[in-house]
Amino acid sequence: MRSLILRASKDKIGSRTFIRPVYNLAKSVMPKISDTERAALDSGTVAFDGDLFTGDVSLKKIVDKYKAVLTPEEESFLNNETEVLCEMLDSHQIDRDQNLPPKVWQYIRENKFMGLVIPKSFGGKGFSGHAHAKIVEKIAGRNGAAAVTVMVPNSLGPGELLHHYGTPEQKAYYLPRLAHGIDIPCFGLTGPPNGSDAASMRDEGIVCVENGVLGMRITCNKRYITLAPVATVVGLAFRLSDPNKLLTKGKEGITVALLPTEKNQFAPNGLPGLKIGNRHDPLGAAFMNGTVQSESMFVPMSCVIGGEERTGFGWNMLMECLGEGRGISLPALGLASSRLAVLGVGGYARVRKQFKVPIAAMEGIQEKLAIIGANTFTIAAAQSFFDAILADKQKPPVLSAIMKLHCTERGRQSVNESMDIIGGAGISKGPSNFMASGYVGMPIAITVEGANVLTRSLISFGQGLNRSHPHLLGLIESIRKGNDMAGFNRELTNILRHCGTNLARSLGRFWAVQLKSKSDVSAYYEAHLSRLSANFAFVADVGLTLGGGLKTAEFLSARYSDVLSNLYLGYACLWYHAQNKNVKGIDQMLDLAMSRILVDAQEALMGIFQNFPVPLLGPLMQLATFPRGREYNPASDKLRAKVADVITSPTELRAFLTENVFVSKKADDRVAMIARAVSECYEADRIMLACRKERRQPTKAEQGKIDAAEALREQIIQVDSFPTLANKVHKDKWMEPTWKVQPIDPKVAAAAHH
Repeated sequence: MRSLILRASKDKIGSRTFIRPVYNLAKSVMPKISDTERAALDSGTVAFDGDLFTGDVSLKKIVDKYKAVLTPEEESFLNNETEVLCEMLDSHQIDRDQNLPPKVWQYIRENKFMGLVIPKSFGGKGFSGHAHAKIVEKIAGRNGAAAVTVMVPNSLGPGELLHHYGTPEQKAYYLPRLAHGIDIPCFGLTGPPNGSDAASMRDEGIVCVENGVLGMRITCNKRYITLAPVATVVGLAFRLSDPNKLLTKGKEGITVALLPTEKNQFAPNGLPGLKIGNRHDPLGAAFMNGTVQSESMFVPMSCVIGGEERTGFGWNMLMECLGEGRGISLPALGLASSRLAVLGVGGYARVRKQFKVPIAAMEGIQEKLAIIGANTFTIAAAQSFFDAILADKQKPPVLSAIMKLHCTERGRQSVNESMDIIGGAGISKGPSNFMASGYVGMPIAITVEGANVLTRSLISFGQGLNRSHPHLLGLIESIRKGNDMAGFNRELTNILRHCGTNLARSLGRFWAVQLKSKSDVSAYYEAHLSRLSANFAFVADVGLTLGGGLKTAEFLSARYSDVLSNLYLGYACLWYHAQNKNVKGIDQMLDLAMSRILVDAQEALMGIFQNFPVPLLGPLMQLATFPRGREYNPASDKLRAKVADVITSPTELRAFLTENVFVSKKADDRVAMIARAVSECYEADRIMLACRKERRQPTKAEQGKIDAAEALREQIIQVDSFPTLANKVHKDKWMEPTWKVQPIDPKVAAAAHH
């Protein structure tokens, strides 16, 4: 009887009129979720991003839970086949030829670099996401075009779609061919009207029957498709319509088909209307990128990935599978550039002298070196942490978006700072220039797979709020059902309780961190991140007062994204530090990296407070979270100088930050020369300093070391020059003037001078 009374009481509360106005208001302001957004929300999993939205993260839990390790087979491939490939790459020649050499193409294909993630049962390597990232990272440090050639089949190719959704016949035929490099895949998603807004594609397929075969007439115009000029099989996304109701399974909507360039069992008559081969020129980068086009081309229904029953299911496929690769491949490129900057540019700063001292000792250079060092540590931490999350069988699209956005942005910053440091050596192209390729390629990484500007302002927080918040999706679902007052009441109560809890946490943790010291640098920053995570969860809950308006308030959404992203990066750094705490000097590196992360999160929160559109809420949020105003400051000059010195000297930390950079065995390779010169020049400079202090001449052995270091230093500071460029004569008879000028009388010139 008591339980019946309680249940009746609850039902009565759920239908009380005082909740009805709130329900109606929420119904009018809550964001509408389209079918494509619904597919995005249903794809993948909520992982650590869900912890961030709770406002109560446990560092111990994530340290114990997540591990990123290579298997012996993966480590062997990284240290053998990948090393061999890197040694074959000559970036300068590849840029001049605008293609990889034939022997490199053959090596990549024969050694299954295009099948890293295809299961062993289908002939692939069956490697983990961590191995995939490490392999792409090492190749990218040597040559970007080769890295892109390897990464696309493993992250944006149709292999994973086939593995998850293909028919048994499609898997049996295509996966072994893809794994062994017989087929080269590409994936056509982007077109002129749809860049980051992939759901608005105009490419169309109309269901029809021809010669008794059910199929589609496809018209498409795709661009920016990597590997398209050399592809033998094209994954194509298009919008399918069925005006004559010919489908017996599946549905209309975005569909993905696999189009062979030659006849096979799925397209017995071939696809003569498929046009590929034209190339784009992406800033002179040598990877294959071009167009895919067709005009009312008949394609049998057997070419649809998964067959007829998977028609209209394409958007779900894309969101489920391709998002994971976005968090691996492009972040690996950013990390490769940043690691190379530590090794090559940090080493160059130790070798290069101006005003009789290494430029690494100059504070202006140290400022930039510190940025490079902190970025490298942060990207490496983020990449390893994300790989560990994947190893836990998670597929977090929100974290994938954060990874792509911030790893490429920080990689670009490291490259730009590097170009400032090496100066003329960075802008003079040639075999000796190890940064030019990365400098040219970084804007491409920023743009592709969702432009960073839109990822920041629309996707990472917008999708994260709906998907990762512990109660918001339930609230939206209760409204979508139409009249679920009990569900709405329950979820609204949960959100209010969640908001109140994190308000209390924010106030309590504000006082708690005031007593923290840096005697234990990890514990210090854990306390401050804990405070900021509660701040973020509270401020995100307050943001719900904007309803669907938060979706289009891009300035505000971008700042929320910055806070969320920096929380992820911060916890990744603490996790990475815990995994590698025995590396000498890593505490200083953590201190520098975390200083920036706290400042960036603070500034984003301040921007929210100052620009929140609901009167008084902004100041009230600040009062609850930052009652004393700004509290975090950039790292001190002393810390930056110390880190700059450590990463430009032969130290354990420098070796740790550059651990996956390929160093050629060729004696005249510039990066190899710098790697060798750091120790030699460092020791020679110490000898000369000791001699000056002791007012003595070097011993014969010491002088030998000084002379060897100076000879190596002299080689390293040289830049390339060529008799001609582009095989064009630049000084010929046509440069001789065909006009004349009469000399001026010296007396007239003298008079004019006075």
